Amino acid sequence: MRVVAKFGGTSLGSGDRINRAADSVAAAVDAGHEIAVVASAMGNTTDELLEEIHFDADEPDRAEIVSMGERTSVRMLKAALSARGVDAVFLEPGSEQWPVITDKRGEVNVEATKERADELASEMDGTVPVITGFLAENEDGGVTTLGRGGSDTTAVMLGTYMDADEVVIVTDVEGVMTGDPSVVEGARNVGQITVDELRNLSFRGAEVVAPSALSYKDDDLHVRVVHYQHGDLLAGGTSVTGQFENLIDMRESPLSCMTLAGRAIRNRPGILADLSTALGAGNINIDAVASGMDSITFYVDREEAERAENILHQEVIDEESLSSVTVDDPIAVIRVTGGELPNEPGIIHELVAPVAEAHINIHDLITSATSVALFVDWDDKEQTLEILQNHFQQ
Repeated sequence: MRVVAKFGGTSLGSGDRINRAADSVAAAVDAGHEIAVVASAMGNTTDELLEEIHFDADEPDRAEIVSMGERTSVRMLKAALSARGVDAVFLEPGSEQWPVITDKRGEVNVEATKERADELASEMDGTVPVITGFLAENEDGGVTTLGRGGSDTTAVMLGTYMDADEVVIVTDVEGVMTGDPSVVEGARNVGQITVDELRNLSFRGAEVVAPSALSYKDDDLHVRVVHYQHGDLLAGGTSVTGQFENLIDMRESPLSCMTLAGRAIRNRPGILADLSTALGAGNINIDAVASGMDSITFYVDREEAERAENILHQEVIDEESLSSVTVDDPIAVIRVTGGELPNEPGIIHELVAPVAEAHINIHDLITSATSVALFVDWDDKEQTLEILQNHFQQ
């Protein structure tokens, strides 16, 4: 197998942990695998360096300063591997074999990086390249950075461009957990999770794999997250499956919009749970939920609208905090899903503005970490879909 192993700052946070990392790489090499290593700065070195810049440094100087953490890590890890008889070489911006190139806008130059990564893979031949994560080299040879989580990005990007079989993210968590073990009891490891699921969690605070990294994962590349104490690069942890794609999807059947109003809704704990439970008991699936200051809206299949209205009407009668339920249909929903949506300032405006210019009324706009759902009249669905598709094809 060809494996790209990324060691995070915690997993390289001390001499003992660097030894542990070197042992795991050496064992994989001894087993006959091709290993490329991506190393983060030791511990919190990058943050500490940034905190010490109390002067007006320009971007090139800042990049050179913060690069020192990763530059130190690769030298330490290369030395530890050499001490174990492993043929290793460290690579940093400026090295002849350096693979990650950015363009004038500071974005990854895909063509140049693919070409260099392919050359690096073809020249490994028993040698372990130890590559600085987070860093890149611009077209003028200067040091640039890939932003927060850049070492993860380096690893998954190179895993794809070097045609690796697997990328292993070695970090300080036991893969993806069912909950934060420092907060909840009984948290356990999730053996497998999809790219879509993990990206949604990552954009909402789960510090497992940087969201920017997962955009480079293709369907053929396996990604695993393992704890640095595990010791085996080739087993354990959480497997990340699938490939994230930008999609525009329109629900084929119409929805009914059911809105319950009541001035006391905002002050009534459990009201959403009670209403959802009532619909669930009637075997009615909820497509989406939106809440306002004094209202709650459920979107359900239009074929279930009459039953759903009766169920919700009974809740209105039984619940003092509710005043009335109204139904509006038919409604269409078009969902835009894209892994980079949270990183695109103004994306909501870009989606809504052309729809508004076409004089199409938007009933609701519901967002999640990586998707935007637009609810419009059923008769406007085709035009709305065309507008959104044209936007993403530009």
